[in-house]
Amino acid sequence: MPKWLKTSLKIFAGIILLIVLILVGATLYISFNKAKVLKMVNEQLDKSVDGTLVIGDMKPNFFRGFPDVSLTLQNVLIRDKQYERHKHTLLNAKNFNVSINTMALFKGTIDINHIDIANAAIDLFTDSTGYSNTAVFKKDNKKVKDNPSESSSSTVLKKFSLSDVTFTVDNQKAHKLFNFAVNDISGKMAYPDSGWRANFHLNVLAKSMAFNSLRGSFIKNQQLEGDFDAGYNEKTGKINVSVQPLNIGDSPFKINAVFATADKPSPGFTVNIVADQILWRRASALLAPNITKVLNQFNISKPMDVTCNINGSFGGEDGGPKLYVTAKVKDSKITIPGAEMDNCSFDGIFTNNYVKDKGFGDDNSAIKLIGLKGTYNHLPFTIDTGSIINLEKPIATGNFRSNFPAADLNYFLQDDVAKFNNGEADINVRYTADVVDYKINKPVIKGAIHLKNTDIYYWPRNLKLKNNSISLNFIGDDLVLNNIRLQTGRSVVTMEGRIRNFLNLYYNAPEKILLTWQIRSPQLHLEEFLGFLSPRKGAAVKKRSGNSSNAVDQLSTVLERGKAEMHMQVNKVYYKKFLATDAHADLLTTDDGIIIQNIGVKHAGGFLKMNGKMMQGKSLNNFAVNTVISNVNMREFFYAFNNFGLQDFTYENLKGFLSAKTNITGGITDAGNLVPHSLKGNLDLSLRNAALLNFRPLVSVGKFAFPFRNLKNISIPKLDGHFVVNGDMITIKPLEVSSSVLNVDVAGVYGLTKGTDIALDVPLRNPGKDSLITDKAELAKKRFKGIVLHIRAHEEGGKMKIGWNKNHK
Repeated sequence: MPKWLKTSLKIFAGIILLIVLILVGATLYISFNKAKVLKMVNEQLDKSVDGTLVIGDMKPNFFRGFPDVSLTLQNVLIRDKQYERHKHTLLNAKNFNVSINTMALFKGTIDINHIDIANAAIDLFTDSTGYSNTAVFKKDNKKVKDNPSESSSSTVLKKFSLSDVTFTVDNQKAHKLFNFAVNDISGKMAYPDSGWRANFHLNVLAKSMAFNSLRGSFIKNQQLEGDFDAGYNEKTGKINVSVQPLNIGDSPFKINAVFATADKPSPGFTVNIVADQILWRRASALLAPNITKVLNQFNISKPMDVTCNINGSFGGEDGGPKLYVTAKVKDSKITIPGAEMDNCSFDGIFTNNYVKDKGFGDDNSAIKLIGLKGTYNHLPFTIDTGSIINLEKPIATGNFRSNFPAADLNYFLQDDVAKFNNGEADINVRYTADVVDYKINKPVIKGAIHLKNTDIYYWPRNLKLKNNSISLNFIGDDLVLNNIRLQTGRSVVTMEGRIRNFLNLYYNAPEKILLTWQIRSPQLHLEEFLGFLSPRKGAAVKKRSGNSSNAVDQLSTVLERGKAEMHMQVNKVYYKKFLATDAHADLLTTDDGIIIQNIGVKHAGGFLKMNGKMMQGKSLNNFAVNTVISNVNMREFFYAFNNFGLQDFTYENLKGFLSAKTNITGGITDAGNLVPHSLKGNLDLSLRNAALLNFRPLVSVGKFAFPFRNLKNISIPKLDGHFVVNGDMITIKPLEVSSSVLNVDVAGVYGLTKGTDIALDVPLRNPGKDSLITDKAELAKKRFKGIVLHIRAHEEGGKMKIGWNKNHK
């Protein structure tokens, strides 16, 4: 072996032996001077204690702190002077191991380099007045200034470890409660000029981390484990802590924190947390119960990226902490109370300090969803920024946009209101809504909804519309409808309308909604709209998806109970055999029917005007109308109206022009037909250049009284009459008929089915040449000149009998 190596080994062995001898000597010194050393340790520790410090026993451990001397202090107790009042012991350690600098010990001083606490409880308590038991460490700084040597003797801690320790911070003034069961905390300390640095490993169970104990604990009963890097800067008075990652339960988090210990402006903290790809329910379980309860009403199917910033003060003067949470969600299913949205992506923000300087409670909290995209009941949508403000009385706002095939509305409406086919829908609205039981309730919207080139089947009224376009514009409190084109079969309608105060009435008073329409049409076939005559149909009960039924049912209610004021201009109106031109009408729908105002049409060469109403019933529809008919062609007129339900008196019996005034009530079926024999009212007729063709009652009379005259074609230059209609019975007020064949005075009752009893006074003279007489007085004298037959036509035994009128006076 080389000489230099032998020499080196001898020197190294000597050093080792020297150290061992020193440690043995130190151990022996402590063992034989136990009382003295214990007193020195007490005195050293007592320099930082203003209260009670009790060390039950002390034992040296030979190699534990090599090359330092290790002391095990047993049953260490630290209490402040107010302990008897609040009963919170600051430190109660069964084992308190201290490593002491060996050389300093031989100099008669204590330099503690390592503290190891095991089987202990640390309780930092602050009462409701702000007094803390940490006052036990407060000393008069003047002594340090006056005696620098005392300052140099302060303990410098290089290593520390805690195991099986309960650590509690209970601040009753600020309502904060932190409680941890420490399995292991171990680390090293360094002391640069500006303060200190520490690296340590942490393994604890968080039993409580309540920033506000009135609301519950964050990460309650969660295991925390990670490697920390911490540092303290004396100039700034701040402690910086970083851990990447900190495992909370099974989830890793990146955490950076700053704790400000200076008195000004106030001691506080900032904690930044990052969690990549964490599930919603996992994240909500880490929060306080009041927040977890709310968040668990919702769910996001896929993991998301979350950041959280927590700011608060240790004194709790601001009522914090302040929370700011962000989340990135991509392609997830979102479940909310009563609904599900698919394929959702957005950036989310939560803050409990929405308005600065208004506190950190639920009433000043807000949730924002930025760039939200997804589908709801197959309807794609985007919300550029959606917000829920004030979680005590939540208000939801946002800009909602959607463009999709109109047929996709069927998934939402589920045939309860309408069924769509072809075309597209475009929605661009801003909404504001209350949130009740975590559901959007009664949204108020502004913006526009457009439907283009779509087919609509309006189920409640059995109405089929093709190639339609509709624009709904929400302006102020009003709903404006324009660019509307509806087509059903051969009818084409263009419409513009407005509902004033719509947003206030839609939910609260739908029966007060009044839609004012301006309606134009080149041609309108009324039989295509007969669905409005029948009672509104209800859709079959179906299982609904989400809470869409709220909106659908409300829309259905508004369509049913709302009223419409319609001002119509139609070039041509068709109804079965009826054709009118240049039609105009003012109609008002009510809860149980339609009020008809100012209907005017051109028909059969003349004019018709009408006012009245139509009331819907369960089995039939009742109407009451006042009508003015001006110079219409009788044949065309009776043909168009299916002879008004008459059987013996039809358009084939008529010729000439009719003017009339009516005040009639009656019934009409759901198919648009007059209910037989339902007419009641008054009818004033005025005929000009008329003719009565093959009218059976008169032909029958002619066979009896005038066998040689042609009663099949009776020309009537002028006739004015008054009739009273009562179901099957038509009362003919005294009526003078002057015709080319005979003159007759008629009065009585004509029964449509039975009960006819008509008196006819018929002069026998032939009036064929009376038309040549121009003098009215002479004509009146000749009218009843000669023999006059008084005839009675009445029904008896179901047959018409013609005979003399024995009751004539």
